[in-house]
Amino acid sequence: MGSLWSYIHAHAENLTFLTYQHASLSFQTVLVGTVLAVVVAVLVYRRPLGSALTLTSSRVALTIPSLALLALLIVPFGLGVVPSFIMLAFFAALPVIGNAIVGLRSVPASVIESARGIGLPRWRILLTVELPIAWPVILTGIRVSTQMIVGVAAIVAYVLGPGLGSLIFNGLSRLGGANALEMALTGTILIVLIALVFDALLVILGRFTISKGLS
Repeated sequence: MGSLWSYIHAHAENLTFLTYQHASLSFQTVLVGTVLAVVVAVLVYRRPLGSALTLTSSRVALTIPSLALLALLIVPFGLGVVPSFIMLAFFAALPVIGNAIVGLRSVPASVIESARGIGLPRWRILLTVELPIAWPVILTGIRVSTQMIVGVAAIVAYVLGPGLGSLIFNGLSRLGGANALEMALTGTILIVLIALVFDALLVILGRFTISKGLS
């Protein structure tokens, strides 16, 4: 344990930078993935066939090995941030798509009819009635997506992507060498801490954004 703390203290500046990179990449890809997922859900949720196909496709897509997809993206985009971002945003969208469709389809028909009865146009019903009611389910999908992406983001080191994965890869490749174990452990611990912080922030977001009648 003493050697671990010594390693962290000696490399605090670099660890802070890598942690920021990892958290920033995770946040941005989850944000982009969430926006794309909600847009797709809004386009298909009123169509039974489209909803079913989208749900099935998103569940099947989750079985794609992330490392394999990342390797395929090297061909058109090369190494670095671009393939890392695309892969993570793709996987970030998948849990949210399913929850968004389920949440939107679970809005009671009577509520929608009441909104129509007072003359609200379709887009206002979506923004002020359906999405707020579906938001708790969507947020659950975002939480699942965030936890997954924070962990998966470690493998982008395979294509020289940013973040804490480089610590884990370098540590494991040098096991038995000086500070190898400390590198791998530090990277893993920091990723877990990022995941916990993000989840706590999403819980707080839910408390401020979910209507008391829905909680």
